[in-house]
Amino acid sequence: MNILHVVSVFSLLFLFMFPAKAAANINGNAHTALTVTNGRVKGVIGAIVNNSSRIGKEEQVAMEMAVQDFNSYTNQTLVLHIRNSQGKPVTAALAAMDLVSVQNAQAIIGPQTWEEVSVVAQVCNEKHIPLLSLADSAPGFSSKRWPFLLAASPNQLYAQMQAIAAIVESWEWTQVTAIYEDIDSSATGVIPHLSDALKEKGVEIVDFIALPPFASSTLSKELRRLQEGQCRVFVVHLSVPMAVSLFETAKKMNMMEEGYVWITTDPFTSLLHSTDAFTLVSIQGILGVKRYFPENGSHFKDFSGKFRKSFTLKYPEEENSRPGIHALQAYDAAWAVCTAMKESKNGRVELLEKILLSYFHNQTAVPRVFQIVNVRERSFKELGFWSNEFGFQETIDQNSTHNSLMKESGQVFWPGRTYNIPKGWTLPTTLRIGVPTRSLFKQYVNVEDDPWKNETTFSGIAIELFREIVNEVPFDLPYKFYPFNGTYTDLVRQIHLKVRDFLTSFQFLPV
Repeated sequence: MNILHVVSVFSLLFLFMFPAKAAANINGNAHTALTVTNGRVKGVIGAIVNNSSRIGKEEQVAMEMAVQDFNSYTNQTLVLHIRNSQGKPVTAALAAMDLVSVQNAQAIIGPQTWEEVSVVAQVCNEKHIPLLSLADSAPGFSSKRWPFLLAASPNQLYAQMQAIAAIVESWEWTQVTAIYEDIDSSATGVIPHLSDALKEKGVEIVDFIALPPFASSTLSKELRRLQEGQCRVFVVHLSVPMAVSLFETAKKMNMMEEGYVWITTDPFTSLLHSTDAFTLVSIQGILGVKRYFPENGSHFKDFSGKFRKSFTLKYPEEENSRPGIHALQAYDAAWAVCTAMKESKNGRVELLEKILLSYFHNQTAVPRVFQIVNVRERSFKELGFWSNEFGFQETIDQNSTHNSLMKESGQVFWPGRTYNIPKGWTLPTTLRIGVPTRSLFKQYVNVEDDPWKNETTFSGIAIELFREIVNEVPFDLPYKFYPFNGTYTDLVRQIHLKVRDFLTSFQFLPV
């Protein structure tokens, strides 16, 4: 018996042995979005969201809008019951059983995470209730294991990792570090896909940082280890709370400065529209990849206007009421279920098939097209788009120029408030360069002390040649010149003694 069955059995026992307490727990987190006062109820839809998260709040408002709009346009009497999972799989399972057994829901939408979806799918499958999952990804075995489970956005994860690999390839970085949440969906889904996509580009993941939930106490330790290493390109696949903690800690440790590269995936990037100004200050220069949806059409503008009003009324504490991809996806999912319930007459199997057809016919998001954004000042700028078919392009229309490399599409504002392209990695220590002070040929190498400024200057052809070479190497090479008052033999001996790492000047020149 695996963990999914354990949770399901525990939940069922809890519900049947302690029905009053279970109902109290579920209904304490319940939100009945719509009720019908006139007319016969034609169907009941259940939904499970994490109401403590921005995603859950957007999903709830959007699904309420969808059912209300559908009832108004079609003169139907569908009811939506929403339950709050609090992001906990057991709570999500109990919510599913309440929706199915008590509220008589004919279909369920949600939850957001695969950890929750997997236990809800177990409940729905046993009752033959269609479940339209809002999770970003699902394992390949899920459809066979749970025939009544439908994924709202299938096959997006690998394409997203290909977009990230294409970004890394654009600047010829050969190594990255992956930072992700230590949960099953990341370990078995995201990381293998990212690794495969990077390997196709000749890029290696040199370090894996799996952060446990509520990892604030270990962040400094993990970042310090990365700071002492050589890789400076980090791919971050974290939820918003964990990503915010990571970047705030990184900023305090001077890891949001020039030379660092931070690339974020959809779970964080898709919510940049709701990020407060204080957080945006901490993440200057990051690159983000998120699923694309058109915002210029009349359909979205109408949706956005209604959503903003509803969202502000329900959640006045939120600074920004702008909808994102999760709101659109939830609206499309709820509308699809409503349409399927209106058209279905022959039971739950037919309902399942009609939900599938309706959702993928009406979804707003454009599949396998990703938007590349760059955080600048108190907002973020759209840099362009990526698709596997066309590569990088500045706009999404057919006349847009296609580029295989992102660096050909425009300038990026990097961490440290610079447009200088990071080299991707650095040496863990600064090279100590010994420079002879008694050279007879000052035009080749010259060392001068300035007692008034309390500094030493280094000049000459040898010095300039060394600097030019360092500028051309495809990685960061920190160094510092040190004057040496001795013979070349003594200077070479300093390398053996590990007092100096390197020496400049031409070896055939006399001192």
